[in-house]
Amino acid sequence: MERRRLIGIVLLIISAFTGTIAFRLATPAIAFYTRDTLKASMIAVSLVSMSFVLARAFSSILGGLFLEKGKKLVYLGAMAMMGNALAVQLYPLTSSWLQVVGIKLLNGFLNGISWPMAQFVIAVATPKEIRARVTAVYFFFGSIASLLGNYIYAYTVGLGLSGQMWISSTFFVLTGFIMLLSYYLLYGEITPRRERTPGESPSLNPRRILIIASLMAVIVAFTSGEITYVYVSEALGLSRERTAVLLGWVGFLSALLSYFVSWVADVKSEARMVKLTALLAGLSPLLASIKTAPTVFLGVFLALFAFQSFRPISRKVLASYHRSSLAIGGINALQNISTFIGGMLFGFAYSLGELHGVVTLNLALLTFLPISLGLIIEGVTLKE
Repeated sequence: MERRRLIGIVLLIISAFTGTIAFRLATPAIAFYTRDTLKASMIAVSLVSMSFVLARAFSSILGGLFLEKGKKLVYLGAMAMMGNALAVQLYPLTSSWLQVVGIKLLNGFLNGISWPMAQFVIAVATPKEIRARVTAVYFFFGSIASLLGNYIYAYTVGLGLSGQMWISSTFFVLTGFIMLLSYYLLYGEITPRRERTPGESPSLNPRRILIIASLMAVIVAFTSGEITYVYVSEALGLSRERTAVLLGWVGFLSALLSYFVSWVADVKSEARMVKLTALLAGLSPLLASIKTAPTVFLGVFLALFAFQSFRPISRKVLASYHRSSLAIGGINALQNISTFIGGMLFGFAYSLGELHGVVTLNLALLTFLPISLGLIIEGVTLKE
């Protein structure tokens, strides 16, 4: 790769790091503020998490359509990222969980514009033969930042929500500036829409990839956002700080190992790796429902590992589609809608309580089993 393109790609990877620090610091802070200070129910906490992903779903499609109108609009993604810096300053001013939901909708809309554009640019700017691995590195740096963001949260609890949001704002602004520079350097590589050429097709059926993406997102929704911190803390009786640190490490390790799945997908078989991720994601809620520390954390790990392994493969496949910006925006939208459904299902089913026997089972997570079966069947029957 020429130097200009390499620098642009490296900057985008750095933006995944700085942007995720901003987001991950805010997530547990808002989760425990909503649950403990505002005394919200688990359904309300689910609404806080899922309002974010619902708004992000809508704006993900919007961002893809924007780029098809003119690639100069890619700079809008960087500006949207900076907009998060203002949005998070509103959280300390809230006095009810409904107000938190409203700000989460704004955060979700801004993130839906910014992140799918970054994923699209790094996918199309990277040579096809290393695309899955480079995209995996991009997501991996986000996971390193997720771990660091959880640590920052744990060590800044004494600052209160207001102090933590100022740190988050600083990283959001920095991320926006990094994105602006990256898009300037990679501008010549950005091709949101190409003419379809005879015989051209992605390596896997895009429709099947979208179905698998949707089912997987429903299942792994219990590892998404505020509800994860509250569930793990209450299920295992852990403090807020310890919960954040442990979940940070689980996310980091799952992302680290997911790189090897991307490597196999690049050099051997994408279909086999999709089958593997579908199987692991399908098993994750069953394990996480067993209320012991090893099984809860293993279930969370498998869900994150499967999802993080599947993301770069799916982006690689859809980057080969002739309307790549819309396709990548579309899969982001579909996964966010599915995460909303899964998160709300978990929130409403949380009141079902537990099943006590040889082991104690969380019934809310067991409600995902029919969807898990559908995901495993879709994965096993996928053909290259």
